[in-house]
Amino acid sequence: MNAEMLAYYGLGYEQGRLQGGVNQLERARTQALIERYLPPAPAVVYDVGGGSGPYARWLAQRGYTVHLLDVVPLHIEQAQAASAAQPEHPLASAAVGDARQLEWPDASADAVLLLGPLYHLTEKADRVGALSEAARVLRPGGVVLAAVISRFASTLTGLFFGQINDPTFAQIAAQDLVDGQHRNPTSKPGYFTTAYFHRPEELGEELIAAGLRHVATVPVEGPGWLPAPERFEAEWADPERRARLLATVQALEGEPSLLGMSPHILGIGTRP
Repeated sequence: MNAEMLAYYGLGYEQGRLQGGVNQLERARTQALIERYLPPAPAVVYDVGGGSGPYARWLAQRGYTVHLLDVVPLHIEQAQAASAAQPEHPLASAAVGDARQLEWPDASADAVLLLGPLYHLTEKADRVGALSEAARVLRPGGVVLAAVISRFASTLTGLFFGQINDPTFAQIAAQDLVDGQHRNPTSKPGYFTTAYFHRPEELGEELIAAGLRHVATVPVEGPGWLPAPERFEAEWADPERRARLLATVQALEGEPSLLGMSPHILGIGTRP
C-alpha cells in the first residue's frame, strides 16, 4: 500500500463502516453471499484483506476456523482486540500481510475471502497475482469470493447524492469512467483513496487468468442503495420492509444489464 492509502485507513473509519446507512445493505448482502457459497463449518477460511475483521469474526462465531490477514497494522490491532472480546469464538490468527504473497502452505484452505485487496491493486498483474495466491492456498474444489468496486460507482453515487456538483469530484468520476484508476487529490475521506474500479466483465476474466474456474459474478447491493438516506434508514429499521428490499436485490442478481449499477460486485471462483 502506498502512503496515501495507509493514511486513509489509518483514520479508523473502516472499523464501524458497515454499521450505518446503506453500508448495512453491503454487510447483509455480503453475508448472504458468503453463506451461499462457503462450505459448512468448521471449514478453514482465509480472510485476506479483511480489515478489522467484521466478516472474520462473524464466521468464527458460526464455527469456522478463520485466519485474518490485512496490510494495515491498525486493522489487525482492532481485529485482535475484537477477537479477544469473543473468547468462545476467537479468530484462529490475525496478522499483517500482503495478498500477493501469502505465507500459508499450498492447498491448506477450504475458502478464501478477498473482500478488499482487489480495490487497491491498481495493476492487473497484481490483481491476478493476488487471485493466483488465493488459488494456490485453496484445496481442490475450494472457493474464492473476491469483491471489487464498480467502474460506475463514483458517477452514480455522485449523481444521486450530489457530489457531482463539486468540480473536483466530477473530475475524479470522469477519470474513473475512462480507465478505472480512481485517485483522490483532496483531503476529503469521502472521496475514497487510490483504487481501481472494475468493469463487471473484468472480474471473471481475472479469476480465469489466475487459474480459477469462474462460477458467477453477482452484485452486492444491486440497486438497493438508491433510496434517499432517510428513506433507506426507515426501510432498514422495519424488518418486513428490510426483507422485501433484500429479496428484491436478490431477484435482480441475474440481470446483467444492472450489474454495473451495484457499487460493489462479487466474483466467485473455485480451484479445479
